[in-house]
Amino acid sequence: MAGIYVHIPFCRKRCTYCDFHFSTTFSRYRDDLISAIVREVKLRKNEILEPIETIYFGGGTPSVLSEKEIRKLVGVVNNSFEISKQVEFTFEVNPEDVTRENAQIWKQAGINRISIGIQSFKESDLKWMNRAHELHQSFEAVDILKKNGFSNISADLIYGLPELNLKEWEQHLQQVIDLDVQHISAYCLTVEKQTALNHFVRTGKLKTPSEELQSDQFNLMLRFLSKKGFNQYEISNFSKPGFDSKHNTSYWLNKPYLGVGPSAHSFEGNKRRWNVSNNTKYYKSVGKNSDWFEEEILSETDQWNELFLTGLRTCWGVSKDNISQLGDFKSAEQDTLKKLIQSGDLIETTDALILSEKGRLKADGIAVMFFRVN
Repeated sequence: MAGIYVHIPFCRKRCTYCDFHFSTTFSRYRDDLISAIVREVKLRKNEILEPIETIYFGGGTPSVLSEKEIRKLVGVVNNSFEISKQVEFTFEVNPEDVTRENAQIWKQAGINRISIGIQSFKESDLKWMNRAHELHQSFEAVDILKKNGFSNISADLIYGLPELNLKEWEQHLQQVIDLDVQHISAYCLTVEKQTALNHFVRTGKLKTPSEELQSDQFNLMLRFLSKKGFNQYEISNFSKPGFDSKHNTSYWLNKPYLGVGPSAHSFEGNKRRWNVSNNTKYYKSVGKNSDWFEEEILSETDQWNELFLTGLRTCWGVSKDNISQLGDFKSAEQDTLKKLIQSGDLIETTDALILSEKGRLKADGIAVMFFRVN
């Protein structure tokens, strides 16, 4: 399964917690950057020759794109690749951008899956996060999307927020259930260094909850969403039956994908490539030199580490066939494996190694226990 990711590095406002690549001052070079993405797609059209089964417009905020820009970008993708008739086409939006007119534009462009950044159902959270939407717009946006034919909607939430208690978190989960969406992505708040949130925490303006409370919120979420019919197929992702994100699943299962736009990553087998996280350098260099991207060949050690880092996050776990293809466990790793199984953190099936519910909370830490050094 092959996929294409298109990074749109435009945002109306700078959220206090976000360290993704984006710009809020892009008007002077907006056309140049869109044209550069188009050039990149054309330059790389022969890198994936199999049918494209997933397309994902992320960012940034793709929903700030105009109808003309969307048609231009979607058009070059459709003309450059063979697109599967069953393609999953995801488009990230913010609630304030969802209007009847925009929903119709997105639908006509072939977009069939919407990922909406709700983040919190608490007005005070939205304010310190510097979100551009108000609470009522989240409810209105989902209603508009449904009325305009979207039946595959994913909502983003954040837990581990300052002053968010267990009761409030459960209320947030109930509110997203009441919206009747098909998919929920829920992430624990991370304080990244180059963000306003980091400054707020260091200066005492905001206080993050304890790890114990974050763990309690995570476990509450697992129980609550399971009772509501949502399957946790990845640490932070939950879906109703048949509504897993095909695109994101390809990342976790090490399937090939092509990433275009500034900061976008691509992967194919043992090769990884990433574009420069600089809008000006990107649009001035694409098609003229190679200053706009870097690439590396992954060693067997790199592949082994990524196998555990990504695989253990999913309900499918780490395939024993893949482990065998990379040389199987060494003696010390076998000892680690036995201890994790005995502690109940890891479950061994005929085909894979899968984290238990208890182990999911420590997914990254457990993955690191199997890491090798080049």
